[in-house]
Amino acid sequence: MQTVPRRFLSPFLLAWLLLPAAVISIAAAAPPAASAPTARPPSFYETPYERRPDFRTLVALGRSLFSDKALSASGQVSCASCHDPAHAYAPSNRLPVQLGGPARNLPGLRAVPSLTYHQGIPNFQEHFFDNDGNDSEDQGPTGGLDWDGRADSGHEQAAGPLLSAFEMANPDIEAVVAKLRTSPNAAAMRAAFGPRVLDDSKHAWNGLLLALEVFQQSPADFYPFTSKYDAFLRGQATLSKQEARGLAVFNDKTRGNCAACHISQIKRGAFPQFTDFGLIAIGVPRNPVIPANAKPEYRDLGACGPLRTDLKSHDDYCGRFRTPSLRNVATRGVFFHNGVYTKLEDAVRFYALRDTDPARAYGALRSGRFADLPEKYRDNLNQEAPFGARPGNRPALTEAEVADVVAFLKTLTDGYGTPAKND
Repeated sequence: MQTVPRRFLSPFLLAWLLLPAAVISIAAAAPPAASAPTARPPSFYETPYERRPDFRTLVALGRSLFSDKALSASGQVSCASCHDPAHAYAPSNRLPVQLGGPARNLPGLRAVPSLTYHQGIPNFQEHFFDNDGNDSEDQGPTGGLDWDGRADSGHEQAAGPLLSAFEMANPDIEAVVAKLRTSPNAAAMRAAFGPRVLDDSKHAWNGLLLALEVFQQSPADFYPFTSKYDAFLRGQATLSKQEARGLAVFNDKTRGNCAACHISQIKRGAFPQFTDFGLIAIGVPRNPVIPANAKPEYRDLGACGPLRTDLKSHDDYCGRFRTPSLRNVATRGVFFHNGVYTKLEDAVRFYALRDTDPARAYGALRSGRFADLPEKYRDNLNQEAPFGARPGNRPALTEAEVADVVAFLKTLTDGYGTPAKND
């Protein structure tokens, strides 16, 4: 029997994968009772198909669709174009934003995040309570996919790039399905879901998104837990002296305090994902390289816009972006939501200098302090250590400690002990 990673799947997706096909088909097709005052619209996972593929089939189909450039308006862009499997499902370059659109010449607005270690992210909640010893503590806005938490499921997230004007640039669902019918994956779609799945746009669209969602739940691809730190937690490796010092600084509440948001300890039996999934404002420098930032009035305010619109009236969410996992962070070409730094050392150093030496933190980029965050939203800025000191105070991290933290972060790269491939 095919093993399904139950621990991390949404309950709805898990039910779809595990329940007998007849149960799903009957539940999806059954008409509402005559006495029911209103009919509940069927959920995404209740889409009835002629066939219900198993987990292994969906992973294989999703992997192929992930690399299908035929699904884009330009015919040159696939999911893998920006989420390269060879680079922890992140870009293979150091561009702060990637190019897409019908002619593949339109720049995006944010750095493309890695898709690894997303399996435990909860749905977005304005008030999140986690049972970790104090379940009465409101952790504030938490969860959701994308930098602003606007997608609540893998299939919602997968739909975004397909329909984004500056990514795969399809005008609507019908345009995507029309491309799918003539793509190299058309036969595999029919084999998985049934010979008529592409005849109906809604069924075809849902099948496409389901395959992409299930593929991104494949443990071997997206959350293998094969880093040196994982080996260390298993007692199979020893950290070097510098790596151990970096871990100590990372966890120290008076120095790095990184683990406050990037949880580093085993929790309820699960290896850490190095994020608490929260949305936080830290005020990174404005990136002048992003074309949208050439307009002085343009501001990327994260959870309150411009890409997310349902929270635009929530001033207390402006400037907040979801805390990413730090797993595979050393493989990234750019850092933070706007790709403002191209060196991991500079990203770590920002935390030590934001408040103690703002001229150094912001001056090199010719960006005023908190230039992306208007004055009225400054109260949203996080002030926990290593932030909160006054200009001129000693930074919470020395240069040696910055180097130690970077050394530790490199232990979070998957593939530890795997022989390097020859070019």
